[in-house]
Amino acid sequence: MSKVLQDYVAFVTGGGQGLGQAICRRLAVEGAHVAVADLVEENAITTAAALRAETDRQAIGLKIDVTDEAQVAAGIDETVAQLGRLDLVVANAGILISGEITEFSAERWRKVIDVNLNGYFLTAKHAARVMKAQGSGVIVQVNSKSGKKGSYKNAAYAASKFGGIGLTQSLALELAEDGIRVNAVCPGNLLDSPLWVDSLYRQYAERLGLTEAEVRQRYIDQVPMKRGCTYDDVCNVVVFLASKQSSYMTGQAINVTGGQEMG
Repeated sequence: MSKVLQDYVAFVTGGGQGLGQAICRRLAVEGAHVAVADLVEENAITTAAALRAETDRQAIGLKIDVTDEAQVAAGIDETVAQLGRLDLVVANAGILISGEITEFSAERWRKVIDVNLNGYFLTAKHAARVMKAQGSGVIVQVNSKSGKKGSYKNAAYAASKFGGIGLTQSLALELAEDGIRVNAVCPGNLLDSPLWVDSLYRQYAERLGLTEAEVRQRYIDQVPMKRGCTYDDVCNVVVFLASKQSSYMTGQAINVTGGQEMG
């Protein structure tokens, strides 16, 4: 039986770890051949090797800094050269640096905007270059609930994600006539992800004067469905948006937040 993304060719930024790695694995399981792009070359290569071992799909690992246009362009071209075409791009690479606004340096602000917004722009730009020539394609940005509502002491991150939704909508309008759909996924807090476990719990515990366990419970209590977002929750929506099942959808930013963000 053919799978929902059978023989798609996908390019995923930030694909060598965390959510990006989970997305790569799910795309391969659904039938896609995958280019794993990551700033850390070893992570990209290791993830691609695992996909080849676990599935019958082709997978390649690429070292790419999404803020470097030459690297992004070369990565897209290498994907087409090795895998034959480009059906899906998932712009997942992102960083989060939080801090109180009067103490937040311009350097840190620029870094967040550069990766989260400029990186998405460059990825979409060079994806569109190939997809327009094909007359088809799908671009999915991994955004955030912070793209829908301001985030306390996370101004740079929220600004980058609000900008990402504006870019998603604008590209959707521009590229519809070329057969290219552009949508975003807005996850809630991935409370079991490396970002939270290795960094954010500690940051927030120090800032709020709580234990890490109390921080976790505080964030769970904010969700109507009383649990954190999981990789599977996000991957389900990415696959749907990538597939023909969503063929009449473009310019959307889909919440995956357990009811924490609506609308």
